[in-house]
Amino acid sequence: MKVLVIGNGLLGKEIVKQTGWDCISRSTHQFDFSKMETLYQFLVDYDTIINCVAHTDTYSTDKSKHWEVNYKAVVKLTDWCSENDKKLIHISTDYVYANSTGIPTEEDIPVHAENWYSYTKLLGDSYVELKSKDFLLIRCGHKQFPFKYDAAWDNVIGNFDYVPKITRGIINLIERQSKGIFNIGSNKAHTMYELAKESFPEVERNKAEKNIPTDVRMNCDKFLKNC
Repeated sequence: MKVLVIGNGLLGKEIVKQTGWDCISRSTHQFDFSKMETLYQFLVDYDTIINCVAHTDTYSTDKSKHWEVNYKAVVKLTDWCSENDKKLIHISTDYVYANSTGIPTEEDIPVHAENWYSYTKLLGDSYVELKSKDFLLIRCGHKQFPFKYDAAWDNVIGNFDYVPKITRGIINLIERQSKGIFNIGSNKAHTMYELAKESFPEVERNKAEKNIPTDVRMNCDKFLKNC
């Protein structure tokens, strides 16, 4: 495989750190993710494209930015990869499962949270699943290690984990040539506060604001059985 990572955020940087794969970002290569034609020239020499770019501002009510990055750009990238025989690795979010009943698997119908981030990420996922000829779609919640804030939410529960661990799972699936949708996370759900205490024992408790989904649990059995 010749792999290219798009995006140098928390997850993109960690993937490159653990693998040495090539990476491009909007800051280093001066492309505009809302104008995908500026990006394609950097992709042609690779057979596997990892899309780590997203507009993740869950607090924002500016739906246009979420639509442009999380859906419209994903549509164009998906189509280009299919037309040029590239495998697309698309990084999604556990937020698409917010408000679900029970602990959803990859086969269950996601119910989006009440914000534009979750909604547009779900739409992007749907397009990848429907239109891509060769894809791996990963839903996860990755947190900075060590936990860097003085307080952590004790009313938010999920299978999210620290970014080095989530990254190892992603790389494992890619190297195994896995396809389809995978939920990646810890085998046991925990609160954000419980996770934070693992790396920052003195962390204090607080509550998430009302626009933050409080239950993003998901079934990770498929991933755990394959890794």
